[in-house]
Amino acid sequence: MLKKKIEEKIAFTLFRLLGFSILGLLIALLGFIVYNGAGVLSWEFLSEFPTEGMTSGGIFPAIVGTICLVIGSMLLAFPLGTMSAIYMVEYAHKAKVAGFIRIMTNNLASVPSIVFGLFGMALFVNTLGFGDSILAGSCTLGILSLPLVIRTTEEALKAIPDSYRTGSLALGATKFQTIRRVILPAALPDIMTGLILAIGRVSGETAPILFTAAAYFLPHLPTSVFDQVMALPYHLYVIATTGVDLEASRPIAYGTALVLIIIVLLMNCSAMLLRNYLARKRGNR
Repeated sequence: MLKKKIEEKIAFTLFRLLGFSILGLLIALLGFIVYNGAGVLSWEFLSEFPTEGMTSGGIFPAIVGTICLVIGSMLLAFPLGTMSAIYMVEYAHKAKVAGFIRIMTNNLASVPSIVFGLFGMALFVNTLGFGDSILAGSCTLGILSLPLVIRTTEEALKAIPDSYRTGSLALGATKFQTIRRVILPAALPDIMTGLILAIGRVSGETAPILFTAAAYFLPHLPTSVFDQVMALPYHLYVIATTGVDLEASRPIAYGTALVLIIIVLLMNCSAMLLRNYLARKRGNR
C-alpha cells in the first residue's frame, strides 16, 4: 500500500511539473515577444500605412487583411464543417461512408499547409478565376481549417445524450426538427470550441496565403473580396527574411508578432465569451 502511494505521488508530481513546464514555456514565449515588441506599439503603428519598403510606418493594412481572411475562412469552414459532422453523427453514424469520410478528414488534417496553398492557387486563383484575392485566400484557409471544425463538431454532437433524441422523436418531432431545435442548441457551446481552435490555426498561416491572397507591399485597403491584401503573418515573414535593413526592421517584426498574438487572443476571447453565454443560456432552460 505504501509503495502504491509513493508511486502515485511521484506520478502526480511528474504530471504537475510537466503542466507547469508547458505553462512556463508559454509565458516565456509571450514575455519575449512582449519585451521586444511592446516598445514599437503606438497608435501610429496600428493606424498608419507602411512606408519606405515596410521599414517604417504602420501595419494597418496588414491588420485589416488578416481580419478579413480569418472572417472569410470561418464563413466557409464553420457551416460546411458543422453540416458534415451532422451528417456523420446523425444520419450516417453506422454507415461505411461515415467511416470513409472520417478517414479522409484525418488525412486532410495531416496535409502540409504549403500543399493547401498550391491547391488554392490552382483551383481558386487560376481555374475559378478569383485571382490573388481575399476570396481565394479565405477559401484556401477555410479548407485548411475544415478538418479541425469537423472533428470538434463531431465530438460535440456525440457528447449529447441519446435521450435528447429519443425524447424529441417521441414527442412527434422529425429528425430535422430534433437536430435543429434540440441537438444543435445543446452542442453549440462545444462546437464553438472548434471555431476558437480554427481561428487560432488560420490566423497564423503564411504558406496558404502566400500563393492566393497576400501582397508584399500594398499601402491601401481592399475595396472588394477580389482585391489582394497584406496580412500580418506574411508581413512578418517578409520583413524578417528579405534584404531590407534587418536592424531597422527587427523591432517592426516583433511589434507585428505582438499585434498578431493580440488579435488572435481577442478573437478567441470573443468566441469564448459567446460560448460561455450559450452555455449559461442552455443551463437556465
